[in-house]
Amino acid sequence: MTTSVNCPTCKKQVIWIPTSEFKPFCSERCKLIDLGEWASEQHSIAGEQAFLPDQPLDDY
Repeated sequence: MTTSVNCPTCKKQVIWIPTSEFKPFCSERCKLIDLGEWASEQHSIAGEQAFLPDQPLDDY
């Protein structure tokens, strides 16, 4: 049985096989769009901030 998932960026169906080069994305373009969204902080993981920008790292 072949598994398929939706591309996180464009929602196009992607077949999940070892040779799918960009899985879970359908293409390099969708992969780079997602990377750019993380880099510009449009995506984030909920949780407490790891450090406060005002404090030196030595305080941790």
